[in-house]
Amino acid sequence: METKHMQIGEVAARTELSLRTIRHYEETGLVIPSARSQGGFRLYTETDVARLMVIRRMKPLGFTLEQMRDLLDATDRLDGDDALDADEREVLLERLRTYRQATAEQVEKLRIQLARAEDFADTLGARLEQNAPAARV
Repeated sequence: METKHMQIGEVAARTELSLRTIRHYEETGLVIPSARSQGGFRLYTETDVARLMVIRRMKPLGFTLEQMRDLLDATDRLDGDDALDADEREVLLERLRTYRQATAEQVEKLRIQLARAEDFADTLGARLEQNAPAARV
């Protein structure tokens, strides 16, 4: 099966990341384009796009680039062709569980922030209604 390659512009559109951000992730070693065209353009695969989506989801949750690299390394090794012994597999799965727990904690914090923001918006709406001039009949 032939692998479809995409140029950076298509990847940016699909991931909703800027070209600059994608290049930054390349410079930091998080996502390296799978190939280059004859003209030197970066070429990405679906796997590269999936990696960028992991990063895109982790960033707003406060994960560092090093944590992103660590999680991607663990998933790469779990998904890789290399045979892992039971101990290695368990260590990698424990890393995933740690990130899952940290993500759940961040989601809860975001839910609290969202509830507070919604409450504030409702408070402002009520204040506006209280102070709006009476409608003329």
